[in-house]
Amino acid sequence: MIWKEKIDRYMKAHRQEMIEDIRELCRIDSEKMPEEDDMPFGPGAAECLDAALDMAEGYGFATCDYDGYVGCVDFSEELPKGLDILAHLDVVPAGEGWTVTEPFEPVEKDGKLYGRGTADDKGPAVAALYGMRAVRDLGIPLKKNVRLILGTDEECGSSDIRHYYSMEKEAPMTFSPDASYPLVNVEKGRLPGHVTARFEASDGSPALIRVEAGTKENVVPGRAKAVLFGMESEALKEAVAEVTAQTGVCFDMTRDGERATVNAIGKGAHASIPEDGNNAITALLTLLARLPFAPCPQVEAVKAAAAVFPHGKVHGEALGVDMEDAVSGRMTLSLDMLTIDAESFDAVFDARVPVCGTKENVLEAARTSLKAVGLKLENDSMTPPHHVPGDSVFVRTLLDAYEAYTGEKGECMAMGGGTYVHDLKNGVAFGASMPGVDNRMHGPDEFVNIYDLVTSAKIFALAIVKLCG
Repeated sequence: MIWKEKIDRYMKAHRQEMIEDIRELCRIDSEKMPEEDDMPFGPGAAECLDAALDMAEGYGFATCDYDGYVGCVDFSEELPKGLDILAHLDVVPAGEGWTVTEPFEPVEKDGKLYGRGTADDKGPAVAALYGMRAVRDLGIPLKKNVRLILGTDEECGSSDIRHYYSMEKEAPMTFSPDASYPLVNVEKGRLPGHVTARFEASDGSPALIRVEAGTKENVVPGRAKAVLFGMESEALKEAVAEVTAQTGVCFDMTRDGERATVNAIGKGAHASIPEDGNNAITALLTLLARLPFAPCPQVEAVKAAAAVFPHGKVHGEALGVDMEDAVSGRMTLSLDMLTIDAESFDAVFDARVPVCGTKENVLEAARTSLKAVGLKLENDSMTPPHHVPGDSVFVRTLLDAYEAYTGEKGECMAMGGGTYVHDLKNGVAFGASMPGVDNRMHGPDEFVNIYDLVTSAKIFALAIVKLCG
């Protein structure tokens, strides 16, 4: 444990310097912007990448730039590939509601560093750099190279990393400090299912004029709206009372002559945890399926959707895709976007697929179920699940480093979302948020606990020594 103690002393001595380096990067608004010359994600991302590479060069590391998409910092280019650390410098929009400081004016207060990017992911990126710096400055010999990869498009699709891996092979081991400790070795697969139907318009009454609901394919909708024509008020009120009692979703209604506008008010949530929400779309479909519309193909499509996406069922039961395994947990599925007019039905559901899921038992099974009720699944592919064995030397070594500096039990976790390493054969998410800490990522007053971040730098340094020494 001799290196552990030296790393500990090194990080204590360089704490404030590390904080100032993070502040330098967090002063730059690196939200993705339109492409400019040699700046694929705009001037802010380019400025931040340049600043980070200049910082690394100042500490004696070799750097390289992959066409402005990605920058890399190498411990030693003469050593064979060993470990890649995959972080990102782009940020989500600043947003409103900040109270402690302005988004790009990072401040240290009460042991925390506030500002956009402090936790996601500039703070962890700098902590990884300081992990490398500690190993170098302490003269700890390595047999394999460590490369810090700094991306600039993680928040908007990860085209940066696709560009990088079109030019470079992945290292034998990769971790990304862009999640939570202890370690995420399982990421569910994903099927953002696009469901459609086309039909001839009907002139019957009562009629459904349109439905508009949902904002993003990965967000359980908290609101949904339908416009009806010719529906008697008493029939509508009776159905609303029944569905409210059944679903817990509230409805408000306004009338303008023969037209009635119905708004469903549920509770939004991230699509990876649909059980935390109360889906306004599926509640609205439940309501519409009970109303006495004039028969027509459009109404049949509504009833079909209500049957295969029943309210309160968040595991794909009615689609025949409910499944579960011990490694990654149970399937989740939520209907997140819906548009209906006189001639078309267009919807998107978000399925998070366990490791046991395949194209055959998920995508094709869903297609069969939808076809049976007259709906069409447009998808030809899905993102497969990602799994790195929890008993591998790589994973156990990372968890040992976590335990060494936290004293907490290191265990593997599964998540419904995806990270930078989802498509890498031996990639895991490792830190940098400590368990139970809400860093307000993507929200106002984003922060990182400075003690936790310094601890992360120690963990990264010790992991580098154990994996590459």
